[in-house]
Amino acid sequence: MSLVEVDSIYRAFGNVQAVNGLSFSIDQGQIVGFIGANGAGKTTTMRMMVTLEVPDSGAIRICDMDVLDHPREVRKLIGWMPDHFGGYPNMDVLEYLDFYARAFGLKGKERRRQLDDILAFTDLDVLAERPCDRLSKGQTQRLCLGRALLSDPEILVLDEPAAGLDPKARIEFKNLVRLLADRGKTLFISSHILSELGEMCNHLLFIDQGRQVHQGTADSLKYHKAEGGLTVRMRCNGDGLRFDQWLAGQTHIKATKKDDDMLEIHITHDDNKDSCLVLAETIRSLVEAKVEVFEFHRIERRLEDAFVDILGDLN
Repeated sequence: MSLVEVDSIYRAFGNVQAVNGLSFSIDQGQIVGFIGANGAGKTTTMRMMVTLEVPDSGAIRICDMDVLDHPREVRKLIGWMPDHFGGYPNMDVLEYLDFYARAFGLKGKERRRQLDDILAFTDLDVLAERPCDRLSKGQTQRLCLGRALLSDPEILVLDEPAAGLDPKARIEFKNLVRLLADRGKTLFISSHILSELGEMCNHLLFIDQGRQVHQGTADSLKYHKAEGGLTVRMRCNGDGLRFDQWLAGQTHIKATKKDDDMLEIHITHDDNKDSCLVLAETIRSLVEAKVEVFEFHRIERRLEDAFVDILGDLN
């Protein structure tokens, strides 16, 4: 059973269909990157997951509980970090977190322990007495993340958490995501910065106009062509005859000559088959055919290029 199950949800605002039959699932411990252009339906989907919006139809289940039937129970399981959040005047960092800790029902020593842990985890302990309106953008994002962690949720839903951060703050935030993953948290993160999601996430979900257009690992996008399979660049010995003879017997491999005596081969294979195993089998086959391989590496695509290719295939 998946931790999160989204089943054919729809949500419209007037004549605008924000989410259009979207379905996906998230397993325990996954870090899922949620990708789409502005207006693709990402924020609306996230708000429905955390019970702030109601789908027109379809169902969302968190830990096998329907979010419409059990909103209070679901909220205890989810930490929500919106793309924008409001602060309060004349309130410092500790007071802000303490206010929400009390709202979550934390009391006495338990509340104090949780506050101390979150302040230390987000590196806000040295800023505990600083007014909230005097924090940098990166510090403010860490404060929002700290608020989302107060109830010790199983699932974190983060909407554009790295937006507007400088390079140092982005690195700090990526480190926090890794630490949360090490703690066993499941994360669902939206962003426009695909390269960062590729570094943080072990799974990617692409949507366009409220529909799912791709779901898979970052590696499957970096190394696989749109038509399936993977592409490899290689350099062999000067005896091209042996390579040609080997290639003639490979019905699932095509080769083209590149500059500097490099060959580019595209290997078509079942998506369910591990690409590393496919590479190992290809190299073994070359060695058995007595083709001397001097260089052999997969061609990696940028995630941005992969996303554009996927959208292009839809049009």
